[in-house]
Amino acid sequence: MRFLLRKILRIFISQSKKPGENKQLSGSNTAEFDNIPATSKLSMRIAMIKTVMGSSLDVVIREIVIGDESKIPAAVIYLDGIVDKNTVFEHILRPLMFEAQSIQTLEKLSPQKVFKKLIENRLSAGEVMEKENNSELFAHLVGGDTIILIDGHLPFIAVCTRAWEGRGVEEPENESTIRGPREGFTETLKVNMSQLRRRIKSPHLRFDSYYIGLISQTTILVTYLNNLANPKLVKEIKQRLERINTDHILDTGDMEEFLEDNPFSPFPQAKVTERPDVVAAGLYEGRVAILIENTPFSMILPTTFFEHLQAADDYYQRPWFGAALIRWLRVFAFNVALLFPAIYVAITTFHQELIPTPLLVSLAGAREGVPFPALVEALIMEVTFELLREAGLRLPASIGTAVSIVGALVLGDAAIRAGIVSPAMVIVVALTAISTFSIPGFAVALSLRQMRFPLMLLAATLGLFGVMFGLLVILIHITSLRSFGVPYMAPLAPLMPRDLKDIFMRPPFWAMNRRPRYVRSLDPLRQEENLMPRPPQSDKSGEKKDNP
Repeated sequence: MRFLLRKILRIFISQSKKPGENKQLSGSNTAEFDNIPATSKLSMRIAMIKTVMGSSLDVVIREIVIGDESKIPAAVIYLDGIVDKNTVFEHILRPLMFEAQSIQTLEKLSPQKVFKKLIENRLSAGEVMEKENNSELFAHLVGGDTIILIDGHLPFIAVCTRAWEGRGVEEPENESTIRGPREGFTETLKVNMSQLRRRIKSPHLRFDSYYIGLISQTTILVTYLNNLANPKLVKEIKQRLERINTDHILDTGDMEEFLEDNPFSPFPQAKVTERPDVVAAGLYEGRVAILIENTPFSMILPTTFFEHLQAADDYYQRPWFGAALIRWLRVFAFNVALLFPAIYVAITTFHQELIPTPLLVSLAGAREGVPFPALVEALIMEVTFELLREAGLRLPASIGTAVSIVGALVLGDAAIRAGIVSPAMVIVVALTAISTFSIPGFAVALSLRQMRFPLMLLAATLGLFGVMFGLLVILIHITSLRSFGVPYMAPLAPLMPRDLKDIFMRPPFWAMNRRPRYVRSLDPLRQEENLMPRPPQSDKSGEKKDNP
């Protein structure tokens, strides 16, 4: 089936291509400007920039003269709104125009010597680069750098002045915790990098940058700990990034579809989070994170199925009973969200003998007068609830929740009074929805919502045999998945007993001595053994002594 879908998709793509679309996209959206003849004449270069950038309001071109006697024409160019104007004025324009010492030392010098003098001891900005070709000029300009052109000298100076308005660091709404950090990623890449640096004070932390997108030139950071991450995993991720050939990347959703092993699977093969502490914990295990600019979400690779049922609160609360009970509750909620409507349809349609007699009589009385079979009844309620949930998400936050709750109550009560659905079906759909909301991973919850409808159709045609057949298909599919070579059901399939202790329960941190084996970290040992705290012991003389 998977091979057939891929073949159909390949045929569709090949037929939908227009002539000339088979050529490879360039890795840079400014490579075409390298064909423009290079010139050192300032007026011609300014005219070229105006032609390429058009009459955009944010393009600022400030023409100046360096030196009182040499009077070398120059130009300072930047895009308003994405640069720090204070940096441009204090560290670029002031040294070039107003400081007397700078002007006196630049008298009667050639453009080449003036260029060198500016780079060496006149520009006080933190990052000053010397570039030459036109593609680099436009790449730095649209990236927030300030360009300095000098008449008679072909290379130009690019000064890092990037700064733009951004959202402050806030607690993630979708991943809030009772106990733990209240910080989340923002849309600014520098802020996200700093949050990881504060949590991982190690010189082995790496941020390898890529620019992906013919037009967007989106900055992608491959983040990992060089002494823990497997080099083969890092190499595979980088190779997949280099194969991406598109005109834009906007979010982790775009990136995930280009990187995942099986794009036709309903299950997510990358863990997406906006919590820096979750990313730091993944890096400490030897995983690799991908940060994308202009989005607060990041991806952690590789991932497994059970990690989508875990939450950050599991590691900030008491272990054993607290975390274990909550995790088992999530596993139960997962099964309810997936199977409850299908089992109800199967039992009420084909297997009434499985229902106790008092309950059967109650259900029969409740369904008396309902004109639809159980399948149609379940489909009506599920589709209605999905519409209410979608409406609640799209409405403003102040009224979205109220509309969803009131709409569900009013419609459910009206449907029962009108005899369209039975009260039992309303209870089944409500419990299913509550169980779906109990799952931390939104992508897995979305997968359950998709698979619920085929299971209900199988239950209405084959009864419990159809439900079991659907479960077997899902189980076979999920055990065949891989996330960058890691089995999706690890450590349960294949069985890794040592790693099971952090799946259905969370042991104390002093007992988590080793990193997960399926991640294949370079250093499997996390900490020393025998770190369990013990009270001080006393010898026969009554003096206290510490444990060895």
